[in-house]
Amino acid sequence: MNGPSKPFLNLDRRRFLQGVSLAGAAGLVGMPFGRAFAAEPEKPKEIIVRAWGGSWVDSLKKGVSDPFTEATGIAVRHDLTEDNEIQPKVWAAVAQKRVPPIHINWDTTTNATKSALRGVTEDLSDLSNLAGVTELAKPVGLDGYPIVNTYGYVYVLAYRPSAFPNGAPKSWKDLLDPKFKGRIALYNDGIGFHFPAQVAGGGKLEDIPGNMQPAWDFIAKIKEQEPLLGEDPDFTAWFQKGEIDAACTISTNAREAKANGVDIAWTVPEEGAKYDTDGLWIPKGLPENELYWAKQYINFAITKDAQQVWLDGLGLPGVVPGVNPPADLVGDPSYPTTEADFKKLIRISSKVQVEHESEWFGKFKEIMQG
Repeated sequence: MNGPSKPFLNLDRRRFLQGVSLAGAAGLVGMPFGRAFAAEPEKPKEIIVRAWGGSWVDSLKKGVSDPFTEATGIAVRHDLTEDNEIQPKVWAAVAQKRVPPIHINWDTTTNATKSALRGVTEDLSDLSNLAGVTELAKPVGLDGYPIVNTYGYVYVLAYRPSAFPNGAPKSWKDLLDPKFKGRIALYNDGIGFHFPAQVAGGGKLEDIPGNMQPAWDFIAKIKEQEPLLGEDPDFTAWFQKGEIDAACTISTNAREAKANGVDIAWTVPEEGAKYDTDGLWIPKGLPENELYWAKQYINFAITKDAQQVWLDGLGLPGVVPGVNPPADLVGDPSYPTTEADFKKLIRISSKVQVEHESEWFGKFKEIMQG
């Protein structure tokens, strides 16, 4: 996940016949997939879901994919190609009117918005279970549901407690201490760090995107600390090997390291931390029966039963009311549930991010390589 670096739809609407249950759906934790054709479409042998590796795919498999296979008999293959690598392949397939290489993309909302604006995504507005989700599931600034957001996450400041004997770091500026030179990690494009850097550099969030100079100035200071740059699996490995003391990373990675015996904690510093969402979408060009079953997969992914298991493994708040946080995350700043929780977080519109993300990533890399 490119930050997910931890990762839309515009489907031709088809008429579904009401009152016809999808065969086998009742066996799926009691939750119907929704309305079906009068005749159930032919089932493909498998559907391919692009996913992130590690605990990400493990949790998806346990909460969504395996129950889906059990109920339908359709195997689910997880393609672990990075989101930014699969994107041009999907775009090219749609442009050339070829069958896309995947059925479903588990993607960041920002990346997915790019695909939606490009017109390569199916519309999911007819999924029956959208009636039971929160407003977080709806992509902002887009018509219909070219993507269904499935949960939110926070880019926390993860740290090794032994490196901070006086308690959790209060500010991102604490990372400028000389003792952390070579001991900090960031995503290789800076995702998750641009916005708190704007505040830490003395700027204002309302100046984004017009004036990001405070962010670049602060990132230039961080660059002098010689941070390690990588992706999700790298953060877990670096903490496990004792190679870093702090990182701007998605809370899931820090929690995974902790579960593996690493002495690690995380916090939301006074400047705030970026809050974002991921979702599921379907590229255009699938055979009609495969499109149907891909939609049923997503429809199941937004049931309470699926989200409870899937997101319990990731430690992330979902989009279905009543999903309980894992015991270790009750009251945790990385698992926002109240208005007060969200006030501590930084939320920038997906549209703004789409319009400027390449520029921001490029500027970050320019600073780091300078």
